[in-house]
Parts: sequence; structure tokens; C-alpha cells
Amino acid sequence: MKIRITKDFNFEMGHALDFHDGKCKHLHGHTYHLSVTILGEPNHRNGETDSGMVIDFGDLKKIVQSEIIDLYDHSLVLHKESAYLKNADHWPHKERLHLKDYQPTCENLLNEFVQILIPHFGEGKELVKVKLQETTTSYAEWLVVDQF
Repeated sequence: MKIRITKDFNFEMGHALDFHDGKCKHLHGHTYHLSVTILGEPNHRNGETDSGMVIDFGDLKKIVQSEIIDLYDHSLVLHKESAYLKNADHWPHKERLHLKDYQPTCENLLNEFVQILIPHFGEGKELVKVKLQETTTSYAEWLVVDQF
């Protein structure tokens, strides 16, 4: 029997949507909520550390933490041609600045996170859902459609 398991994460990140005609064109930040769902069959080999689990929640946490949270928490994400980069040479902590070829919308960030995570699962474990919540009422969601 296949089972879906989900682990939730929170991180703080700033961005600006330079080419947008609303308030989001200004630098601002969010507390993002990221949910990652894996589908698989629990390991039923007795005596193994992950017996009874699709994946150890701690192992899932290590993957998401190192590949996404550690990089993006308390960072600023901008389009590589952002007007905010005019004075970037004088910015402290440039290692927390991520320049993208895309507009850093919730949808585009979600797409990048999915592409980062997919290669980490195999051997009967499949990434099937990732949800990135930007505000209390707004989120983007990626699903492997045939699994739901």
C-alpha cells in the first residue's frame, strides 16, 4: 500500500517583482510555508532503522533544509535585471542575495524548488506534491496529477 507523507517548513525571505504594476514591485518579505509530500510504500523489513516508514521525517528534513531552507531563509531574491541592483556593489551580505533569470513570484520559486527536490527521491519514493504558501491566503501548488 502506498502512503503519502508530508513535512512542513517555514522560512523568511524578501523579494520584489520589478515588472509588476502593483505593490509587489517594492522590496518586501514574507514568512513562507513550504510543504513537501512524498509517496511510497513503507519499508517492511524488520530490524532496519526506517522499518515502517516511507522515508524518515528526519531524512526528508535534511534534504529540504540543506537544498532550500539554508539557502533561502533570510535572503533576498530578485530578477537579475532588477532596478534594485543599481547599488548592489555596496550591499553587505551579498551571499544572501539570489539573482534569478525569472520574476521571483511564488509560482516561479515553487517551480525551482520542485526541480531542486525531484532528483533526491527514487527507489520507490516519489515527490508528488509541493506547496509554497506566501501569505495566509495565497499559495502555489505543484502536484503529480496522476497520484491524486
